[in-house]
Amino acid sequence: MTFDQILGHDRQKEILSRSLASGRLAHAYLFSGPDGVGKRLMALALARAIVCHEQRGCGNCLACRKIDHQNHPDLHLLEPDGNSIKIEQVRSFQKDLHLKPLEASRKICLIEEADSMTVGAANALLKTLEEPRGDTLLILLTAHPNRLLETIRSRCQPLPFTRHPNSRIQAQLEKQLGIDSTESHVLAALSEGSFKKAFGKDRELYLDKRRKLLKTLTGLSPGSILPILDFAEQISADKTVLPDILEIFQAFYRDVMMILQGRGDNHLVNLDLKEKIHRVSGRENIASILAKLEALIEVRRQLDRNVNRQLAMEVLLLKLAA
Repeated sequence: MTFDQILGHDRQKEILSRSLASGRLAHAYLFSGPDGVGKRLMALALARAIVCHEQRGCGNCLACRKIDHQNHPDLHLLEPDGNSIKIEQVRSFQKDLHLKPLEASRKICLIEEADSMTVGAANALLKTLEEPRGDTLLILLTAHPNRLLETIRSRCQPLPFTRHPNSRIQAQLEKQLGIDSTESHVLAALSEGSFKKAFGKDRELYLDKRRKLLKTLTGLSPGSILPILDFAEQISADKTVLPDILEIFQAFYRDVMMILQGRGDNHLVNLDLKEKIHRVSGRENIASILAKLEALIEVRRQLDRNVNRQLAMEVLLLKLAA
């Protein structure tokens, strides 16, 4: 994929294109921003432009095709082994970086989820950043730059990426998937500016499963403990999906707040659930919805601290059922 084929991020494209043209690429970049907004695509487009036989990332030459298939000998991918990038992984790729490039003008290393590096791995990488080879380019990708060591951040050229506007995602959903405007609106709103979320595995969750989740949620009663415990066990079972489920709950109560504040239906995320939203707003007030939104924000903080997921969901659902 070339720069021109990547949607949005015009400022980032311009910065990298100018640096390429002038031969002044930094030795290390920190691509930061939400997951699924195009950081990895941009990094691979940059790699393609560097190795391209025509020096523009044509997509047709052998070098470009090798980048597309991720089997170019001068492209190195470093990603978490399990939950983290370990010091052994960093040391292994450092050995490769000490060798001269085989086919391109420089070696290129993409470090996925760079914030997952262990302390030992981060300190090992720091040595490479402090004494970079002129024929090596490191690109660190992260959705959580603040989790990186300050010493690592300070030795990389920062290039932040922002979320895509809902209108751009909605237009692409309708164009590529042929879905109607209501479904594309819901998907775009819940994807939080991420094409990966809108087009990936979350699509089924955001459409079909969302309705079932909200039906169960709004049917909970504070006096019926067993359904609350069962639902807590259900939604806490998959650690990777839980944040998206909480986002669905938060968007729903935000919609209820919009109605309570007299906003029109066009402000809703869940356009296909207008009747349910109006019905729930009839039994709530602004104070109760604010309390529920605060409970959702707080449980996200707790999950970041690795608390017991099921227990946290049980407490949350008791608050949401009140």
